[in-house]
Amino acid sequence: MSGPRLTADLWVAAYLARLRLEDIPAFVVARGDGTAGAILVKQSPLDGTATLHQRSFDPLTGARQWMVLAEGPEADVDAAVARQRDFDPDLWVIEVEDRAGRHLLDAPGLE
Repeated sequence: MSGPRLTADLWVAAYLARLRLEDIPAFVVARGDGTAGAILVKQSPLDGTATLHQRSFDPLTGARQWMVLAEGPEADVDAAVARQRDFDPDLWVIEVEDRAGRHLLDAPGLE
């Protein structure tokens, strides 16, 4: 059984603050439901490619982890984002731009 969960808007605010502390530019591209909206994180190393991350949940263990939903040419990743937004209009989309490929999703507290 899992403990209390952060609302989506609080998680996004905390994530953006963590990125700012590391001087990693990030932007909210699409605002989703503030309470329970799912969150996608698109990481762009500014070279024409991108990786799209989605948080997954294991109902048996309660564990949350980030998985790669799409990666490759940025146009293809943007198309994947558009498909997900068509399916789920309450979806948050955060874009992280860092030439080194940092996104901090593997940092403690961001699972």
